[in-house]
Amino acid sequence: MSLTEPDKKVDGGTLYVVATPIGHLGDISARAIEVLKQVDRIAAEDTRHSGRLLQHFAIQTPMLALHEHNERNSAPLLIEQLQAGQSIALISDAGTPLISDPGFNLVRLARQSGVRVVPIPGPSALICALSAAGLATDRFVFEGFLPSKSTARRNRLEQLVREPRTLVFYESSHRIVDCLADMVAVFGASRRAVLARELTKQFETIRQDELGALQQWVEADSNQQKGEIVVLVEGWSQPDDDVLNAEAERILQVLLEELPVKTAAKLAARLTGLNKRDLYERGVELKKTD
Repeated sequence: MSLTEPDKKVDGGTLYVVATPIGHLGDISARAIEVLKQVDRIAAEDTRHSGRLLQHFAIQTPMLALHEHNERNSAPLLIEQLQAGQSIALISDAGTPLISDPGFNLVRLARQSGVRVVPIPGPSALICALSAAGLATDRFVFEGFLPSKSTARRNRLEQLVREPRTLVFYESSHRIVDCLADMVAVFGASRRAVLARELTKQFETIRQDELGALQQWVEADSNQQKGEIVVLVEGWSQPDDDVLNAEAERILQVLLEELPVKTAAKLAARLTGLNKRDLYERGVELKKTD
């Protein structure tokens, strides 16, 4: 791919999707600055937050708020302005818009209306974390934010137990401890994972360890429970069948000493990644031989 000079002028009737820094202001691109200066207006997730960014780079373009609470109502009005020949830049509080941020409804409506949509690439916490995590990057799946309640969160994680691709999640600071506890319960304490926190900022932290060790580390250090957090979990790999079956039976037998068959099978499935029904049937057989 050849390198070319960025456009010096923005085009009227165009929606620009502009990535902005996730922390370090120096990560913004020269093209992003030029576009933000030249468009007719900027649609920002939080105008007060983005105002500080624009002030830093001496960008005086008028802003309007476009967030999750008003996007559905505001998007048609913005499309009318775009169709009338105006140019608009869409930005979120940090990173690339639409990646767990507002903007989907506007971009979809723009496409449906024949409005040109131009991406201005740049920072993304997802890619930033993945690039430095030390986990497989050839295939990965982005899950965004997990459900806020533990039961729903565990249910979603259980659907991902045997996902072979690297798993990438965003998590809030006030839920990170509970989230890691649920991951340990579902994926097992020995699954490799990475906690990436405050990326590109002063207190950036990227730590790889087993999930159980990460959970203990975060619980013991309140500083690791602050800021913007990305959690990456190593994909599931199929162990040797004989070794897995022997280990699964050992786990099931231990659990059966204290628990009913149904509960033991459920927990064994979480720990081994095997089918819960198969483990239940094996548990019934083991109980009969006691």
